[in-house]
Amino acid sequence: MTFDELKQRLTLYEKLMRLDKPIGTLLLLWPTLWALWIATDGQPQALVAWIFILGTLLMRSAGCVINDYADRDFDPHVERTKDRPLAARRVSTREALTLAGVLVFLAFLLVLPIFREVWWLTLIAVFLAASYPFTKRFFALPQAYLGVAFGFGIPMAFAAVTGEVGVLGWTLLAANIFWALAYDTEYAMVDREDDLKIGIRTAAITFGRFDVVAVMLCYAATLGILAAVGRELDYGVPYFSGLGLAAALAAYHYTLIRHRDRAGCFAAFRHNNWFGAAIFAGIFAELNLRPWLTQ
Repeated sequence: MTFDELKQRLTLYEKLMRLDKPIGTLLLLWPTLWALWIATDGQPQALVAWIFILGTLLMRSAGCVINDYADRDFDPHVERTKDRPLAARRVSTREALTLAGVLVFLAFLLVLPIFREVWWLTLIAVFLAASYPFTKRFFALPQAYLGVAFGFGIPMAFAAVTGEVGVLGWTLLAANIFWALAYDTEYAMVDREDDLKIGIRTAAITFGRFDVVAVMLCYAATLGILAAVGRELDYGVPYFSGLGLAAALAAYHYTLIRHRDRAGCFAAFRHNNWFGAAIFAGIFAELNLRPWLTQ
């Protein structure tokens, strides 16, 4: 294989792992960072933080490869996905499965230095990432399942830091499930016409004409659960300011999706990076800046 051929192959693998589209990694990373900062009271060990950041990147990449493998016969019929490497048959299924296996193996190696409580959770995380693409064939709300898969860094972070997940960890996971339902329904609204033709199940199809209302209710549920967490932990103005900013962003998303325009729905989906960042900013300010400001 020549250098140019190798470069072309690596470019295809990059696209298969979506390294050229980091939004998915960020949507996994923010809830993991929420949990890590809350579980450590704003003082996570640098090694643990980097392990979770790299693990998020690896697992998201593996999940993308598995998703494209599962959808390789559907993606060619969807305008937005027809040029993906597997859909376009530019990468073989054997290559894809090998790549996914390597990524999962590397992610597992990362957790070896962490507490044993995380090991079994890692196996569950791998199962969730591998099985999610297939839920679109039979489950009316696969986006809810995605919320569990995308938020599983939350219980892993609590287990790594405190030795257990606890009620707080599972509560944060519930908030993430509603958030994923919101943003991935926006994503599914982009492909609704194509998905109806090929028989894929999505929340956008299940919610039907109530899709916009459902998205906004999911945002409200996310923020309501996080507000309850803040009250339970006796958080103050910085934390709730972050939630307020996130609420304003959710309201902005309504203006993008209310007419169900494909470009607007996709823009709203991508904009969820800032929703997650606003919540993390509130947590960070509460735990790292508030004590300094009140001295």
